[in-house]
Amino acid sequence: MCSEAPSYYMWRILEQDREPLRDNLATLAGVSPDEIAINRNATESLNTIILGLNLKPGDEVVVSRYDYPNMMNAWKQREKRDGIKLVWVDLDLPSENEAQMVDAFTAAFTDKTRVVHLTHIVNWCGQILPVAKIADQAHAKGIEVLVDGAHSFALLDYKIPDLRCDYWGTSLHKWLCAPYGSGLLWIKKEKIPGIWPLLSNDNPEGENIRKFESLGTRSFPTEMAIGYSLDLHNFIGSARKQARLQFLKNYWMDRVRDVPGIKFYTSMKQEWGCAIGNFGIEGKKAAEISEKLFSTYKIHTVAIDWQKINGVRVTPNVYTMTEDLDKLVKAIRQIAVG
Repeated sequence: MCSEAPSYYMWRILEQDREPLRDNLATLAGVSPDEIAINRNATESLNTIILGLNLKPGDEVVVSRYDYPNMMNAWKQREKRDGIKLVWVDLDLPSENEAQMVDAFTAAFTDKTRVVHLTHIVNWCGQILPVAKIADQAHAKGIEVLVDGAHSFALLDYKIPDLRCDYWGTSLHKWLCAPYGSGLLWIKKEKIPGIWPLLSNDNPEGENIRKFESLGTRSFPTEMAIGYSLDLHNFIGSARKQARLQFLKNYWMDRVRDVPGIKFYTSMKQEWGCAIGNFGIEGKKAAEISEKLFSTYKIHTVAIDWQKINGVRVTPNVYTMTEDLDKLVKAIRQIAVG
């Protein structure tokens, strides 16, 4: 329909649907519709903040080596171009020690710290960080908080204000199961004027969140399909979805706990891990395990060799059956002794 008459259907018909969609997404996120912008993914959302903040040479930004690569690269680009200083936090994951994780970040705060970048759920292993506790400590020192919610939105049962952050971004194609190329950006209302749009706008210092949607011609059908994914998510319910995915992660992990040499890089406690599970086997490389799971058992996983992690990431979704995970358990046991 769009291709038949793009100037009519795209700009006069489908564009009218964006505001109701914005309202519905805002309801799920627990924020005002005037604080969220619909865009293409978490990389675009978070780059908008990272590259749009007013920072000057010498300003410090606290980041972790377990952040998503695109985000680390964006901060490194600002460091190289603008002379800001990145302060790297080293984490020992998995962790169930809240105080230890909070201290790892707060110990890096100085009088020059302007921003702390927090990944709500670490993509490498599924670790959930105590974002709100770190945010409280940051705000007490006048430090702004940016949260990467790519792997937590529509997975964990929470609202953005629960994280007590200033900026937040996510991809909707992950746990909301929306089409690829759909994302969401949230900025606290009073902070919108202080962020420069990633793409040009006629009022870059304006207070209208829509200044971040000057993306030019893009796939309106993709954007409109977000609503159907949102309907499905709401039909299931955030709490039920989180409980289901927590159950599935622990289902397979519990059944291989006695495998000789196995090591978990994900906590089984619900406050520290959900859906994503990561395991390794002593004496075997992650790539070796992942390749064997796929070539022999046709089970797709992702090998993670990053920082202190040498394991395989396993990510079921709500539709995954326990019978499927039983095959994974059998495969892990066979690979461990093979």
